[in-house]
Amino acid sequence: MAKDEATDEVLEFFPLTRERWPHLENLFGKHGASSGCWCMGPRLASSEYRHGRGEENKRLFQGIVESGEKPGVLAYTGGRPVAWCAIAPREVYAHLSAPTYPLRRILAPVDDEPVWSVMCFYVRPRWRRRGITLPLLKAAVEFAAAHGARIVEGYPVDKPGGASFMGQVKTFRLAGFVEVARRSPTRPIFRLFVERPP
Repeated sequence: MAKDEATDEVLEFFPLTRERWPHLENLFGKHGASSGCWCMGPRLASSEYRHGRGEENKRLFQGIVESGEKPGVLAYTGGRPVAWCAIAPREVYAHLSAPTYPLRRILAPVDDEPVWSVMCFYVRPRWRRRGITLPLLKAAVEFAAAHGARIVEGYPVDKPGGASFMGQVKTFRLAGFVEVARRSPTRPIFRLFVERPP
């Protein structure tokens, strides 16, 4: 639980479960958050993603949630979902290692350590630019730690207006992440070593 400093409203965070699927539908809307992505872009090869954009991607992502996997964290205020963070073990995101992915070498694994990856954020339009991603990121880290993560990674874009769905460098730094690799001027890799709860 956290408080939004801009409005003094209380934020609550919960993992996405099958019971909360309608809340994600409400948040993403008919366009699936971003042109029919439904958070499947990082999980599929480019051709599969493009072919399934829209209803097929939605069906695939709902199937993942129905299977019992919890692929991320929802933020709520007043019982209404206002933001989302996708986080999972890096190997879930096959797109990162796909031969056709343009950033495959830039975002290649830093080492052989198992990591969880913060893959994207989605914030309801009226809640944007209000600092909600920082408490959401912290909640996502806590979720990952509770599920065995020791290292959490993020891939923000370090330039104005660049792919904000992957987060901002400032947000990761404020959450305690440190830069561990930068193979291009604008695409750093950030890491946080987390303590697992007792």
